[in-house]
Amino acid sequence: MWLKPEEVLLKNALKLWVTEKSNDYFVLQRRRGYGEDSGGLTGLLVGTLDTVLDSTAKVAPFRIIHQTPDSQVYWNIACGASLEEISQHWDWLQQNITRTLSVFDSGEDITSFVQGKIRGLIAEEGTSASDEEDPERFREAVLRFERLFGLPQREKLVTYFSCSYWRGRVPNQGWIYLSTNFLCFYSYMLGNEVKLVYPWDEVSRLERTSSVLLAESIRVCVRGEDHFFSMLLRLQQTYVIMQQLADYAIVRFFDKETFNAEHPLANPLHITQRALEIHARNQSFRAFFRLPQEENLCEVYESFLWVPFCHVNTLGKICVSENYLCFASQDGSQCHLIIPLWEVFSVELPDHNSRALTVCLRGKRALRFSEVRDFERLASTIRRKCGTAGSPQHFISNPLKERMKEQSWQIHFAEYGRGTGMFCTKKTRDLIVRGVPETLRGELWMLFSGAVHDMASHPGYYGRLLEECMGSSSLACDEIERDLHRSLPEHPAFQSDTGISALRRVLTAYAHRNPKIGYCQAMNILTSVLLLYAKEEEAFWLLVAVCERMLPDYFNRRIIGALVDQAVFEELIREHLTQLTEHMTDLSFFSSVSLSWFLTLFISVLPIESAVNVVDCFFYDGIKAILQLGLAVLDYNMDNLLCCHDDAEAVTVLNRFFDSVTNKDSPLPVTVQHASATANDKSIQKVDISNLIKEAYEKYGDIRTEEVEKMRKRNKLYVIQTLEDTTKQNVLRVVAQDVKFSAAQLDELYMLFKRQHFVSCYWSVCSPALQNHDPSLPYLDQYQLDQSQFSSLFNLLQPWTTHTHARSLARSAFRLLDKNGDGLVNFKEFICGLDILNNRSFTEKLKFLFKLHLQPAVYKSDVFCPSGHAKVDLQEYLKQWQEDLQRREENIKDLPRINQVQFIGLTKTLYGVFHGDEEEESLYRAVARVTSLLLRMEEVGRKLQESISQQETAPSHSDITPTSTSHGDWSFSFEQILASLLNEPSVVRFFERAIDTDSLIAHARKNHNLKTSLKLI
Repeated sequence: MWLKPEEVLLKNALKLWVTEKSNDYFVLQRRRGYGEDSGGLTGLLVGTLDTVLDSTAKVAPFRIIHQTPDSQVYWNIACGASLEEISQHWDWLQQNITRTLSVFDSGEDITSFVQGKIRGLIAEEGTSASDEEDPERFREAVLRFERLFGLPQREKLVTYFSCSYWRGRVPNQGWIYLSTNFLCFYSYMLGNEVKLVYPWDEVSRLERTSSVLLAESIRVCVRGEDHFFSMLLRLQQTYVIMQQLADYAIVRFFDKETFNAEHPLANPLHITQRALEIHARNQSFRAFFRLPQEENLCEVYESFLWVPFCHVNTLGKICVSENYLCFASQDGSQCHLIIPLWEVFSVELPDHNSRALTVCLRGKRALRFSEVRDFERLASTIRRKCGTAGSPQHFISNPLKERMKEQSWQIHFAEYGRGTGMFCTKKTRDLIVRGVPETLRGELWMLFSGAVHDMASHPGYYGRLLEECMGSSSLACDEIERDLHRSLPEHPAFQSDTGISALRRVLTAYAHRNPKIGYCQAMNILTSVLLLYAKEEEAFWLLVAVCERMLPDYFNRRIIGALVDQAVFEELIREHLTQLTEHMTDLSFFSSVSLSWFLTLFISVLPIESAVNVVDCFFYDGIKAILQLGLAVLDYNMDNLLCCHDDAEAVTVLNRFFDSVTNKDSPLPVTVQHASATANDKSIQKVDISNLIKEAYEKYGDIRTEEVEKMRKRNKLYVIQTLEDTTKQNVLRVVAQDVKFSAAQLDELYMLFKRQHFVSCYWSVCSPALQNHDPSLPYLDQYQLDQSQFSSLFNLLQPWTTHTHARSLARSAFRLLDKNGDGLVNFKEFICGLDILNNRSFTEKLKFLFKLHLQPAVYKSDVFCPSGHAKVDLQEYLKQWQEDLQRREENIKDLPRINQVQFIGLTKTLYGVFHGDEEEESLYRAVARVTSLLLRMEEVGRKLQESISQQETAPSHSDITPTSTSHGDWSFSFEQILASLLNEPSVVRFFERAIDTDSLIAHARKNHNLKTSLKLI
């Protein structure tokens, strides 16, 4: 165990300790009387002393002490009861501390760092895994977290760990705090304070790394800057929690199309470490066994399962959910099986001594589990959950030439079982690689994808969907109709109304089920193939399994899932095809070329008779099969690709290869098979799809599904942040044409605007800003601020920070800039208003203040529907954009006149703007003179108007004199006010004074107080 560092004056005091290992900084010692030399006189003496002393005074037989080369003082930092225990501490010091200490200049700094690190480890070992186990300690950490970082009390601390943060080559020992929305770190050593606060939604990279200096650390990339955290006692646990929190924030804020409002972690105020662990465990459980989203892991038991075809007991784990009993062998690859609990009709306890139970299934089958620790509880659980529903079975009778394959599968069924209770083993995969018989393809696709479980647990669901969407009209329906006749047009099944109608119904039903996805291109091609081998309802559930479980985030507007898998594919290319990587430094070409491979499972590039073999492997092994095949395709064409001089040549090489792929075992008639462009070219060597798939499994079969999932999670942050950067660049490119801010200033202002948008989302499930954020909207409208958010940010950035009426000024500015009256201001509207106040001429600034005080017109917000943002009329948007381009610059003569009340408001605003300025007194006098002058002009105009009214009707002079709408009221034009103020040099100097925008931005960034923003929400 680690010990609070205590000073030891003599390393070998009384010769009681023997050195086992040592280096420049640490010494591992064994106490005499223990181990090999325990028989000597000294050993006997020491052993006797340790035995006769009371238990509280006994000394551990092993210890580690810290030393520095230039000091005679030693510090006891760890002890152990056995060599194995103390060696674990020694190895940890070697891997995480020893190599780091060389960066310090003095022994005192080294000792201070080691002491701080050991104290942190002791505190962390005493910290419970969750606040439920040690609420007092966790409460102290929460108070410390709130005090150090000044975040709102609603910000929930999830957990915290002791670690070191690297700034340059020097580590700073401290604590990392992981909360719902922020990654925080605090360190204070030798008068040096380090404090970091980064929102999870700004993290673009999160991965475990190692280097010569850092044995193992966590790298966090925020806004292009890398941060390294190391020396974590529970590094993997910390990394997993950080990954979960970052992924949760990214999906919730940026990936609205796939975020489920009923997500178990949907409410940020309810997230705990235990909730994260449970959610991750349920996700892994469902993914491994391909179960419906409603299933959660309820109980886990370790046991042996009798495997009849091997005649052995296999060690593994029993996993029980609400409706399924699952088993996976210890390594996860030997065998696994899934038993729907409705298939169980009895549970027997034949042998209490071996803690065994027998699960009897319908169809005269039984499973025998033994050495189950709590077998009686498991039996009770299964009995309680047993149902009476049946599992759907689908058999196809097709007299095609596949008797040998069918016979192999029939033998497999007889030995391993058939249907939902079938054992899945290595032999099953071998049969899949050879190709599934046409007669069994629909049944096995349903089984391996898990769609059979979805269908069984939702009886009648598909029929109800069809009734609900019958006769409905939507954008998705229009897109479906457009693509119906483009789906396998060469196949006879889709050359008649029967096939087209079935395809229409499946796609329309799914669009109605999942309106967030609706319909996307490539879904029609995939569904067409599914309908060739499965019944209509089965094809629907297969499509559900693909879109919602096996290829998550693929079929939406931004195809995030496909882009993530492209990034994974690039990683695998770098790892396995190094020769190709060296030849082509930019692998983005392969990402663009292979996109259709992933979206359509190779159906769009391979002949249909070959593509179905790929789909067989996909339903069994998931995306891993597509990645393996993609690597095999590039490997097969390696020599030709290395000879290519540009991307066009490479595309040609790959297209010719796909045209050469055949399926010699295909039972389809020649009229159905795809005729390739190279079919009659005998110079082109044909490639059999079975051989290609077999080669893919032989060469790249060691790629584990778990590693693919880890790479997916790691790359998802980067992909989504890259899309966000693209959005930012598009917005800035549009805005930069109309403002005078520099590119760097616009970048900073955009980040402040975006962060202000998300402030209200951090602690609310139903935030209006979050509801209005939609990636499908035009770039400019994806991030918008409501009035309270706008006021908070506007007051930090407007140049007159001492303005006494800042709130009213911000409210008026919001009303003026909200041109469409929807209660929200986008970045362009915000930045154009800010640009006038910071960069424009005296006339433009005065005109802006003048317009702030005009009577507001009827705003669209009076009839604004919050859901209206989801339905954007593209033609209307383009028309409005064209009008904006053609709109001429506003003429000051077009401005309406300002009345008495409004003019008084304007003068008050000017007084507020001038408040605190070094020329405040002269500016006040200037405003007073202008006001007096305008009032005298008003009197002259009134007398002139009275004299004219006594005569016959005459032209009005309202363009040069104030007019009265009723007795005692008067008004001024903007020209009059401008002309009067131009005669006051102090006022002109004030408004023409250069504004230090960089200082304002720095001030806003520093004082972007979340508590203040929260109060305004």
